[in-house]
Amino acid sequence: MAFSHRFLTSMLFLLPSTIHVLAQQEACSVDNQKPSVNENNPPGYVVTTITLEQGFTVRIDPSSPDASYFTIQGSQLQLTKSVDFEKDTLLLVYLLCSDAAGQSNSLEIIVTIVNMNDNSPVFKQTNLTQIVPEDTKVNSTVIPREDLSATDADLDTIYYELTTRMPDTDGYFAIKGVNNPEIYLRKALDYDKIKFTTLLLYARDRPVNSTNTTHTATATISIFIEQADTKPPWFLPCTFTNMDNNVCISSPYTGRVNISEKSTAPLTLAPGPIYAIDPDYTLNEKIVYSIVGGDTDKVFSVDADTGNLTMNKAVTSPDPFLLQVMASQVNNVQKYSVVSVEIKVINKSDSAPYFKNKIYKGTVSVGLAPGSFVLEADVPSKPLMITAADDDFTDKVNPNIEYHIRNSTDFIATKDGLILTNVMLESPGTVTMEALGKDTVSLQEVSTVIEVEVVPATAESSSDKRYTARDMGVLGGTLAAPLLIALIFLGLMIYKQCGKPVKYLARKKFSKNLPRDYQNQAYKEDEYPDVSAKQHETAENGSVRSMTSELEQPSLPSPSSKAREADGLPTASTASTITFDPEDKEEEVEEENDHEKEVKSILKTDRNLEDNGYKAVWFKSDVEPDAGDGVEVIEDNAAADDDEDSDQDLEENEEEKGDYNEDSHHGGPGLSFALESQPLPGVEVKVNMSGKGTAAEDDSEFL
Repeated sequence: MAFSHRFLTSMLFLLPSTIHVLAQQEACSVDNQKPSVNENNPPGYVVTTITLEQGFTVRIDPSSPDASYFTIQGSQLQLTKSVDFEKDTLLLVYLLCSDAAGQSNSLEIIVTIVNMNDNSPVFKQTNLTQIVPEDTKVNSTVIPREDLSATDADLDTIYYELTTRMPDTDGYFAIKGVNNPEIYLRKALDYDKIKFTTLLLYARDRPVNSTNTTHTATATISIFIEQADTKPPWFLPCTFTNMDNNVCISSPYTGRVNISEKSTAPLTLAPGPIYAIDPDYTLNEKIVYSIVGGDTDKVFSVDADTGNLTMNKAVTSPDPFLLQVMASQVNNVQKYSVVSVEIKVINKSDSAPYFKNKIYKGTVSVGLAPGSFVLEADVPSKPLMITAADDDFTDKVNPNIEYHIRNSTDFIATKDGLILTNVMLESPGTVTMEALGKDTVSLQEVSTVIEVEVVPATAESSSDKRYTARDMGVLGGTLAAPLLIALIFLGLMIYKQCGKPVKYLARKKFSKNLPRDYQNQAYKEDEYPDVSAKQHETAENGSVRSMTSELEQPSLPSPSSKAREADGLPTASTASTITFDPEDKEEEVEEENDHEKEVKSILKTDRNLEDNGYKAVWFKSDVEPDAGDGVEVIEDNAAADDDEDSDQDLEENEEEKGDYNEDSHHGGPGLSFALESQPLPGVEVKVNMSGKGTAAEDDSEFL
């Protein structure tokens, strides 16, 4: 009960004071006791508005923690300076409200500072330099995260991006992630392709595609590539096999030595002396040489430092050597290369080749196509040719010499020494160049000078015109056409003038060689009356002495009887075979008619017997003095007027007689007769030329 009495007494004592305080609070108030203010505000920024009842005043309590930031202007609580979130996140100020009696009340105001993106990220180092070995493994860290991370006073999340500034170096380096700036090697390095690059690392406080205000920081990173010992030695000269130029293949070396002779000097090799380099040229490791194969007899040795190849003894065999020479690094024997060296054994050359002329002079016109001949200056129709003589050969011609132009690309030399243009020359002038002749076996060389005068183009002539095979073919075709026409025309003319006599003689000769039915079908009066008439007319004129036999004479005697009759006659001096072919009947008649005017008949008067179908030929030696006027006598000198003709006829008659005997022996068809050189007196020759039937049916009498 005592406690209750005391509590009640206290409450009654405090009640007036409490009521007074509440009344003061109601008389002094603000719109917002916990306002928010963006950082970086301008001075005079209104934090809140104060409301006062009449008779009350308000002021800032000087003991407030942040009283210096605020001021009261009228009814407004204002900031006196700009606030920074990175320094102050909250501001606390007290307002004292007082009445006329001097009673005051404190009003607490808490101001929250809102963080704004007003700061850029910051790198520890804005310029970095890093050396990266060439043999760094892919995915290895090049620069750690700690050296590249940026900070932001706004405590924003940092977004990173890496780019390269140097061309052809993109893709070698990358960062681990968009929020992790650690740089690593993305693909293998090659010192020959990339020696240096510059990287740019960006740090942003907003994502790349953000529309908000973004602050960016940049760091420049210089990367130097350090060459590593990655390649084996290369023998020079060599040829790259890929676009990266990191693999180079060398060609074999070749040399010559004289048989049975030891050379004391280093051997001369092609394309040059044995020489290898370390392709990691910044390291340039020392290289040593050794022969690892092909020298079983220890004929050769190689200098370990220089690579010079020398002989230990003379070669006694003409067989070539194929040496294997190795070049290896001193610091790492596993870095090596092997090349082949072919040594040919040749006979000693006692004399070097030489040019007979110290200076060769030529001329060529401008505008000629490449490959045109350079002509001799003194003989413009002759191509210029350089020739090196060699006294080691009996004719001084060394077939192993090849020619080259050394210091001019406008001309070339063929293997035979002809000088040709290599380009189309456009302007006149004089070109002086050196020509080289090289013995491909002994490797001996000789040089001379060529002066070529390039003259303006003139009218084209045969001396400066270079005809191609196509030009010659066109020319030949053009000339062949008129030549063929001329030959055809000439053949027609010859055939027209001489065709028939030639055909006649050819058929006559052919009839002698081939056994056949020898019939004079020109006298088949029953079948060919016209031809028979022509033959009779020819006989009357004396060109051909053909006797028409009666159609109804006895058949021809057998071969045996013919032989007996022939035996009874003197030795024949002429022999002839009369052959007629039905197909040639008309042609023979025409031939005989053509010769009528040229051949005179030896029959002037016919001796008529009972049978009018016979005619007689008499010779003077056989005619009696009183033979009568009806006999035409042939003088002996008439037959001797032409000895050569008689001799020729005699030979032909002998051949025909042989043909007749052969035909008679075989019983072949045909008709032959022989006239004795000395016929018996009063012997009359009658021939049946009808050609009908077989030999038994033909009529022929020897009188």
